[in-house]
Formats: sequence, structure tokens, C-alpha cells
Amino acid sequence: MNGAIFFSSRYGSTEQYANWIGEATGLPVFHVDDANADPTKYDFLILGSALIFFRLIIRKWVKANLTDLKGRSKILFSVSGAGPGPKLDRWVAASLPESLLSKMDHVALRGRMDPKKLPWGLRQIMRIGALINPDSQASKEERGGFDYVDKSTIEPILKLVEQFQSSEMSS
Repeated sequence: MNGAIFFSSRYGSTEQYANWIGEATGLPVFHVDDANADPTKYDFLILGSALIFFRLIIRKWVKANLTDLKGRSKILFSVSGAGPGPKLDRWVAASLPESLLSKMDHVALRGRMDPKKLPWGLRQIMRIGALINPDSQASKEERGGFDYVDKSTIEPILKLVEQFQSSEMSS
């Protein structure tokens, strides 16, 4: 069973995870804007996306390739400041069609945010959000940034890839 990794990244965390997964599995890695990013060539797909403003940034690519994504095994990894939980689940559900989401495994990974690297307007939005956020830890991170990128957190994805590959060998 052949697979590939397709990702969309804004500030680099998702790309870092995609490359680590590619190194660990030997699967090819494609940014969704790459002309060679053709999901029809693969049996299973790993989709990686940052969450920006409560939405997966890969959602437009997914919508454009929805027909090609159906019928293939899929893993989604999302990257954000939020950890796994109901809030993140709502954001992911608001980004992708339920018909697709219900047929894929989702692994939530934590990202990084350096306020100095954000555009001025986004920094201001983060500051305002920090002022009204009732979660003191999240408020602190919105003001000062965070870095939760950790190579060891890709393990659940690697196990899912092994399952896909071993199920193909046994059939």
C-alpha cells in the first residue's frame, strides 16, 4: 500500500511534522501548492494542516480534491496551540465535510507561535484575544507565544501508517 503526506503550513510547525513523518516512514511529502501534489497516485493519505482562526488551512485543497480523497484511507493531523479536546474537535468539524471526516483518523499535534514572526495585524488580534480570554494559560500564550513542537508526538501517526501498510500486506 503506497501512501503520501500532503500538508499546508503557514508558520512552519506543520511542515516540520510532515517532514518528520516522511523521514520516519519513507513516504513522499508534498505541500498542497506543489504541482506534483496528486492524491490519486496513492492508496492512503496523510493530511496535515495548521489551524488558523479556528479553521484548517488545508480545507480549500480538500474541497477541491474531495472526489479524489474519497475511497482512500486517510489520517489527518492538525497543528495548533490548542491541545486535543472538544474545542479543537469543533474547529476541525467546521473545516471539513462530515462525510470525509468520519472516514479518517485525526491526531491533534501542538504547534508553535512566535508573536515576533506574525504580521502586525495578527499580533494585534492575538493581543486583543489575550485580553478577553478567560483561560489564563491560553491568554499568556497568546501574548508571549509558545513552542510545543515535539517529534515524539508523531508516534500515533506512525502506528496508523504501520496498520495501513500491514493490512495491505495481509490481504
